[in-house]
Amino acid sequence: MGAVIGAVLPLAIGIAISPIPIIAAILMLLSPKAKGTSAGFLLGWIVGIVAAVTVFTLLASILPDSDSDGPKPVHGTIQIVLGALLLFLALRQWRSRPKAGQTAALPKWMSAIDTMNAAKGLGLGFLLAAVNPKNLLMGAGAGTTIGGAGLDVGETVVVIAIFTVIAAASVAVPVLGYLIASRRMAGPLESLRTWLVHNNATVMAVLLLVIGVVLIGKGIAGF
Repeated sequence: MGAVIGAVLPLAIGIAISPIPIIAAILMLLSPKAKGTSAGFLLGWIVGIVAAVTVFTLLASILPDSDSDGPKPVHGTIQIVLGALLLFLALRQWRSRPKAGQTAALPKWMSAIDTMNAAKGLGLGFLLAAVNPKNLLMGAGAGTTIGGAGLDVGETVVVIAIFTVIAAASVAVPVLGYLIASRRMAGPLESLRTWLVHNNATVMAVLLLVIGVVLIGKGIAGF
C-alpha cells in the first residue's frame, strides 16, 4: 500500500496546486456570501475528487491485467495515453501565457461568483474536480494506479482517502482559515489571488509537464 500511496502522491499534489480552483475559492471568500458559498465549493471539490478517483479505480480493477504481478500492458498503455494528453495540455497552457505587460485572462464564469450561493458553489466545486479536463486526467491517472495495484477494499479506501486529503488541501486550507479568522485572511488571500492570476498559465504548464512525464514513465514501466 505504501508504494501505491507514493505513486499517486505527485498526482494528488498536481490537483492541489492547480491555480483555477484556488482562485475560485479565494474569489468566493471575498464575495458577499463568503461563508456559505465557499463551504459549498469545498464540499463539491472533495466529492468531485473522490468520485473521479473512485470511478477510475473501479474501471482499472476490472482490466485484464489488474491482478497480475508481472507486466501490465493495458494499464501501461492507459497511463502513457493519459501522460501524452497532459503533455498536450501543458503545451497549450505554455502558449497561453500572458506576454509582458498583458493582463492574464480568467474564465468568464468567475465574474458570476459574487452572485453564487452554497448550492451553486457546490456544483462548481464538483465540476472543477471531476469534469475539468486537467484535474480529471490526473484523477484518472491516480485511479488507474490504485485499481491496478491489487489492493483489498480496505487498503483502496485508505489510499483514496489520503489522496483526497492531499488533493483537496489547497482549497480546504484557505476556506477553513477564513471561517476561523475572516478578518485576518482577507489581505493575504487577495495577494495570493493576484499572484495566481498572473502566473496561472505558467504554473499549470510546468505542473502538467511534470505529471505527464511521470505518467508516461509509469506506463513504460508496465510493459
